[in-house]
This record gives sequence, structure tokens and C-alpha cells, in this order.
Amino acid sequence: MESSVSFGVILAVLASLIIATNALVAMAVLPLIFKNDSISLCFTLNLAVADALLGLAISGLVTDQLSSPARPTEKTLCSLRMAFVTSSAAASVLTVMLIAFDRYLAIKWPLRYFQIMNGFVVGTCLAGLWLVSNIIGFLPLGIHGFQQTTYRGSCSFFAVFHPRFVLTLSCVGFFPALLLFVFFYCDILKIASTHSQQIRNTEHAGALAGAHRPPRTPSDLKAVRTVAILIGSFTLSWSPFLITGIVQVACQECRLYLVLEQYLWLLGVGNSLLNPLIYACWQKEVRQQFSQMALAMKKGLAACLLLLARDGGPEGHRESVRYITTMSHLEPEG
Repeated sequence: MESSVSFGVILAVLASLIIATNALVAMAVLPLIFKNDSISLCFTLNLAVADALLGLAISGLVTDQLSSPARPTEKTLCSLRMAFVTSSAAASVLTVMLIAFDRYLAIKWPLRYFQIMNGFVVGTCLAGLWLVSNIIGFLPLGIHGFQQTTYRGSCSFFAVFHPRFVLTLSCVGFFPALLLFVFFYCDILKIASTHSQQIRNTEHAGALAGAHRPPRTPSDLKAVRTVAILIGSFTLSWSPFLITGIVQVACQECRLYLVLEQYLWLLGVGNSLLNPLIYACWQKEVRQQFSQMALAMKKGLAACLLLLARDGGPEGHRESVRYITTMSHLEPEG
């Protein structure tokens, strides 16, 4: 019982952090999309929405874990909950793939990028992404071989879904996606290396001719770094869960369900907490938007203090005016 309560507390904290951070990112990114007409930020917004939905989905499991005595859950309801969790996680992973592909196109064909990635293509990609994600999530409900034959009322992933489902996801989805990530990274690395060599040759020729050195552009290096972080976080978060699930299919006597559900599954879900930090806060314009939001909150607080100071006498009024004057001179962080 104590382990169930501890797991429920961890799940509640994780779900709250996932929802809060991704909601904050969505609030920051949405105005930037309308202001800058940025195509790539649409994928960042979709990632925040998918991760927030995942946090919402796992929050539905908290009540069952914290209830004392443990409250049994109907198998159909548990299956729907886990399908919602799986589809949200699949949407998050597929969005990460789209972000990596977007970075790849931007450096592979920079002159044709805005012709390829227009509004229609982005909308079609996102619609197809959510369709595929829901098919993946609700697939076990339509295939008997992916369902557990016995259910004891305690709702968890492997209580309703068979490890064969994880094996199928790994072979059809995870490992092909990982190979695709590695391909993107290697090709971007090759392009970046070629561009660096061209820049060095230009600088050398300019130095011989006595010309001014052209400035170095860090875009290639930034793209290599971004895709490397994409591969690393994606792999470290989900591979332990999926690989151990494959081991469970191969070795039915191993009984790895506890490790899978209370440790490795949480590690994979925790990727939705890393995503806002990696893919949103990494971008300068998003950080600037956060600064502007913080400044707006400070000014709002100053206005509230001014209203409260009207009943606090002349001294309180002077302090509030001094605070507002200080806030008005603050500028958002660049």
C-alpha cells in the first residue's frame, strides 16, 4: 500500500509539472506564431499540447493510486485511460520527429524551405500526426492479441495491454524512428562540415587578398546540436521501457512488470517534462516572450499594489508609486 501511495504522489507531482510547464510554453508560443508567422513554432506548439495532454492523461491515474483502500477500476475504463496515455505519448514522439525533420529541411534546402514547409503542408502533417497517434493508442482495443486476458481491477498499463503491444511499437515505431533520427543527424553533420570547410577556404582566400573576414554563422552548429539533443532525450527516455518490454515478451517468467510500470514507464513519461526545456526554451524568441510575460505580470502586480495603497495612506501610496516607476523602466531580457 505504501509503495502504491508513493507512486501516486510521484505521478501527481509529475503530472502537475508536465501540465504547468507545457501550458506556459503554449501561452508563450501562440502569440509568436501570429506575430512572426513562424512555421517551425507550430510544431513546438503542437509538442506542448501533446505533452500537456499526456500530463492530463496520467493525472487520471492518480486517484486510483492514492485511494485507500485501493479502488478497483473497470477494465473498459482502464483500457480507455491507457489508450489516451499511449496516443498522447505517440503524438509527443511523432512531433519530436517532425521538429527534427523541420530542422533537417532548413539546413538541407535553405532556399526551398519556405516553399516546402508552407501552411498547408504543416496543417496536413499535424492532422496526419494526430490521426496516426490515435490509431496507435487505441489499437489494442481492437486487436485481441494486444489485450491481457486477466484483469484484477488495479489499473495499469500492463494490466490491460499485453507486452506484445510494446514489442510491436518497438519494432514498427521506435527503432525505425531512431534510425531516421541518426540519418538526419549524420546528414546534417556532413552538411555542417562541408559549410565549415567552405567558410575556412573563403577566409583563407580573403586573408591572402587582404580582404575583411566574413562573419561565421552558427546556424549549422546549432542545427547539429538541436538534432543531437533530440536523439539523446528521445533515446534515453523511452528505450529502457521499450527494450525491457521486449525482454518481458521473450522471458515470460522474468516478471518485470513492476520495474516497467513504476520506474521505466515514468522515465518515458518524464520526457514530456524535458521537452519544454529542450525544444521551446532553447529558442531565443521564446525566451524573450517569457521575459515579456514576466514583465507584464510585474506591472499587473504593481497596479494591484497601487489600488491597495489607496487605503494605506500617503506613505503606502508613495511606496507603490516608487515600485511602479521601477517596473516601468525594466525591459524584457534579450
